[in-house]
Amino acid sequence: MTKENTDEEKIIIGFSNTGNEDREDSISQVERSCIESDFQALEYYNNCEKIDLNAAFNIANILHTNKKLEEAAKIYEKAYRLHSKDPGVYPLAQSLLQASLICLLKAGKTAPEKHIESLKKLNIPFANYIIGIQTAWRGNRGREAIEIIDNAFEEFHTGEEIDTLYLELVRIHAPELLVNKDRKIGHLERIPRKIFLYWDQNPPEEIKENFDFHNRIIGFDVKIFNKEEAAQWLYENYGIEARTLFLAARHPAEAADFLRVHVTQVYGGWWLDADIRIRDADALKFLASSLANNVFFLTDNGVVHNDLYGTVANSVVGNDCLLSLYRNSYIHPGLFIAYKTGPGVFERAINRIARRALKGIDSPQSIEIYDHTYFDKVIHQFNTPYKTLLPSWHTS
Repeated sequence: MTKENTDEEKIIIGFSNTGNEDREDSISQVERSCIESDFQALEYYNNCEKIDLNAAFNIANILHTNKKLEEAAKIYEKAYRLHSKDPGVYPLAQSLLQASLICLLKAGKTAPEKHIESLKKLNIPFANYIIGIQTAWRGNRGREAIEIIDNAFEEFHTGEEIDTLYLELVRIHAPELLVNKDRKIGHLERIPRKIFLYWDQNPPEEIKENFDFHNRIIGFDVKIFNKEEAAQWLYENYGIEARTLFLAARHPAEAADFLRVHVTQVYGGWWLDADIRIRDADALKFLASSLANNVFFLTDNGVVHNDLYGTVANSVVGNDCLLSLYRNSYIHPGLFIAYKTGPGVFERAINRIARRALKGIDSPQSIEIYDHTYFDKVIHQFNTPYKTLLPSWHTS
C-alpha cells in the first residue's frame, strides 16, 4: 500500500472477505474499522447495496444500541456528511450531528468545537443540549448545565434521551426544583388510597390471580377497567375524542397508557399495570404514607416508570401528560409507544415543571422521584407469558 492510501480519508473499495468486493463504497479506513467492530453492524453492511444516508444512519444506530459509542459517533458523522442539509430530508442533518456528539460525550470524549458551531447553524437548542451535557459531564457543573440546556427538550419527541438526561441533572444537581415551596408538607393534599388497573379483555390466569390478589387488599379502593368499560368511562368524562383515540390504540399497552393518565387525573390514586404486583404489607404502607402530591419511580437506566405511579387528582404532572398524549396521538400516531403514550410523556411533564421552577414559577404541587431500588421494594414482577408475544415496538 502506498503512502497516499494510508491516509484516513483514502476511499476503501469494499470490505475484505465480505463477499462484496466489487461494490464501491465511500468508506474511510477508520469508518471501516468502526463497522467491523460490531457483528450486527457488519452484517447489516454486508446486506447493503451501498452506504448512503439511510444505511449509514442505520449502522450508526446499531453501534449506538450495542454501546459502541465512539464507533457510532463516527458513523453518525458519516451520515451527516452524506446529508444534503435540505431541511426536508430525514433524518435531519442536525439530528445526525447531535447524535454523533452525544455519543462522543457518552464515550468520555470532548465534542469538537467546530462541530458544535456547525450544529448551532442548524439548530441552536440542539447545540445548547450538547454544550449543556458537556458542561455537566466534563466540567462537573450540573446546575449551569441545566440553565444552558434550558428547554431544548422541546425540539425532541417526548421520551427521547434528552428527557432522561435532563431529569437526571435535575435530580442530582437541582432537586429543589421539584419541591413545593409555598405549602408546609403536612398540609399537602395526599394521594388517595385508590389503586387502578386495566386489562382489555379475557385476562389469562396469572392476570386473574393478580386481580384477585389486589381485590383482597384492605385499606385501598381497587378498580379494574376492561376495554368496554374504559371506553365508556372516557366518553363520559372526557368526550368522544378521548374514546376515539383510546379505541384507535395500536396495542392494549398503548390503550392502557392513554387510559391511566385520564383516570388518575379525575380520581387521584395509584396506577398499577396488570402484570405487576404490590410486594407486601410494607409496600402498601409506603404507598399509604406518601406525603408528596406526585410519586414516581425510575428504572435502572433512569427512565420514569409509568406502570406504577401515584398522583393527586388534577395533578400538575398529569395535566401536562394529557397535552403530550393528545399531541402525539394526532401529530405522531406512529411513534414508539414508550415515546408516544408511555414513560416519555411523564418525563417531559416533570422536566417542564422543573424548567418553569428554574425560571421562578414554582409548582403548586410536590414531586417525589425514587430510584429503581425503591421500585423493586414496592413491586413484584411475576412471569407473564403474553409478554413474549409483544411486537418489537412495544417498549412501555
